[in-house]
Amino acid sequence: MSIPDFKLERYFARWEFAAPHLLCASDVEPLPMSELLALADDEGRALWDGLRLGYTEAAGHPLLRAEVARLYEGVSPEEVLLFAGAEEAIYVFMRTVLGPGDRVVATWPGYGSLYEVARSSGAEVDLLPLDPEAGWALDFDLLRATLGPSTRAIVVNYPHNPTGALLRREEWERLVDLAREAGVLLFSDEVYRYLEHDPADRLPAAVESYERGFSLGVMSKSFALAGLRVGWLATHDADLLRRVAAYKDYTTICCSAPAEVLSLIALRARDAVLARSLRIVRENRSRLDPFFRRWAGVLDWVPPRAGSTAFPRLVPDVDVEAFAEDLRESEGVLVLPGTQMDYPGTHFRIGFGRTGFPAALDGLDRYLARRFGRP
Repeated sequence: MSIPDFKLERYFARWEFAAPHLLCASDVEPLPMSELLALADDEGRALWDGLRLGYTEAAGHPLLRAEVARLYEGVSPEEVLLFAGAEEAIYVFMRTVLGPGDRVVATWPGYGSLYEVARSSGAEVDLLPLDPEAGWALDFDLLRATLGPSTRAIVVNYPHNPTGALLRREEWERLVDLAREAGVLLFSDEVYRYLEHDPADRLPAAVESYERGFSLGVMSKSFALAGLRVGWLATHDADLLRRVAAYKDYTTICCSAPAEVLSLIALRARDAVLARSLRIVRENRSRLDPFFRRWAGVLDWVPPRAGSTAFPRLVPDVDVEAFAEDLRESEGVLVLPGTQMDYPGTHFRIGFGRTGFPAALDGLDRYLARRFGRP
């Protein structure tokens, strides 16, 4: 079946490397190669220095799978499958699991492939809107009412992109209970895990919580290594993971050998890598509260609790696409209109994980002052 253009990715393909100031990046400032290699242990450095550029194991390097498994409680390396980024993992999972007659419930707004790939597989998708008036809360009554006999999977994303929302522990447990009661798969996009602004808010992973849970991880976001293109799925569902692995033989087959070794180095040094990411996010996040207080009446937002993105709203009823274009042309600052995520109204995504964030935010401030007057 056909699949529509990925509007968000087409938007970034056009502007991400053209705009001087990126205020909508979803990742953290990339870790320089020299800094990463300086973190290598002896085994990691030897693997890097002696690297041979041949094919790698289809499931992933055994040492890397073991290191990914250590991110979770009670997960073995055999329950981890590596992919060329989170996007491939989403695609292969949806194509393997779903078909005509199936239904999927997916939180919304969200990253487009989490529901468009399901649609292209022939499944019907029930979008479950998060409520901005309630802090982007998940409506459990609506979720329960949406689940039916043909529902195959619930798809969630916490910490959430683009809003930065995060369930409370009791809400997460309620979600898992609903999935178990309905007998459906729980596909959990957890690529921002470890970027909780208060680490005490970190949720258990889906693979830790539910025997039919699938946890999606990646080196791109919290670990600040998007260029490696390494992601993974972790699950206790051995039969379904085997089927997903078989489908992957028709996509990338295996990951990049250099990327696997560099990912291994980063995960073994994850305390240092994650501390750097969280420091950048927290420093930038501290600028946002006074910024939005100053622009109250022009901008409205729900403060994010995790991740490196937020999803503010223009209070004036303006064309958000034209707003973003004018901001880009006049100040060189790129934001992502919510319409590029098929979300109506005047929301737009900002990202605060990059070191260039202060300059980009200053550009937005100047633009708002010219357009709406000083607050």
